[in-house]
Amino acid sequence: MDFEKIIAVRPTKTVYKDKEFAIKVFNEDYKKSDVLNEALNHARVEETGLAIPKIIEVKKIDGKWAIVTEYIEGETLASLMERKPEKLDEYLDLFVNLQIEVHSKRAPLLNKLKDKMNTKISMADLDATTRYELHTRLEGMKKHTKVCHGDFNPSNIIITKDNVPYILDWSHATQGNASADAARTYLLFCLAGQDYIANKYMNAFCLKSDTAKQYVQQWLPIVAASQSVKGKPEEREFLLKWANVVDYE
Repeated sequence: MDFEKIIAVRPTKTVYKDKEFAIKVFNEDYKKSDVLNEALNHARVEETGLAIPKIIEVKKIDGKWAIVTEYIEGETLASLMERKPEKLDEYLDLFVNLQIEVHSKRAPLLNKLKDKMNTKISMADLDATTRYELHTRLEGMKKHTKVCHGDFNPSNIIITKDNVPYILDWSHATQGNASADAARTYLLFCLAGQDYIANKYMNAFCLKSDTAKQYVQQWLPIVAASQSVKGKPEEREFLLKWANVVDYE
C-alpha cells in the first residue's frame, strides 16, 4: 500500500488518505461480516440525506478488507473545541443540533438499538442480579425508531472550510431511542475526563430536544454496561460502576 498519509490508527484498523479518498483498512483477523455490516450501515444512513462521506467501494488491499469513502477536507469539531475554548458554547450548540438532526431521520433496515444493548448486557462482567435489573429497565424504555449514531462525539464531526459539518464513522449505527444515544455521548465526554463539557452537553441536549434530564439519566447504567463490553481496560472500572447504579443520583 502506498497512500499519501495516515489519518488515524485504531487497534483493529488504520485510516489512510489517498487523493480524494479515505481508505479504512481493517486488520487481517477482522471478520468479513463485520466489515460488510459497517459498510451496509453507512450506506443505509447515506440514504437519509445526512451530510456524511459517500461510500465508494468495499474491497481487499494486500489481503485486508477495506472500505473506501470520500475524503472530507476539514478540521474535527474536537480539535476546534480544543483550539478555541472561548467558543465552546457555540460549538456545543452546533454539536447538539447535528445530533438532533440525526435523530430526526429514519432508516428502517438498521439493526435495533434495544436488541444490540440486550446482547451487550448479557455479555457484561456483571452479576446476574444487576444484569436482570438492566434487562428489565431496558425493556421498560419506550421503543423508538430514530437513527442513532452510537458513537456521537466531536472527533467524529468534520467542519469543512465552507463551515459544512460532516458526520463520520457509522459503524455503530442503529435505530432506537434518541435518549440512549445522548446518554452514550454524555458517557464518552466523561470517559475523556471532560465532566464539565458532559454536563453542559446534557443540559443543552435536553433543552433543545425537550427531553427530561431524568429520562436520559435512566439510560446511563444501560449504556455503560453496553459500552463496558468493548474491552478497553482503562474504561471498564469506570463503566461498570455506572452499570451498577440502579437509580442515578
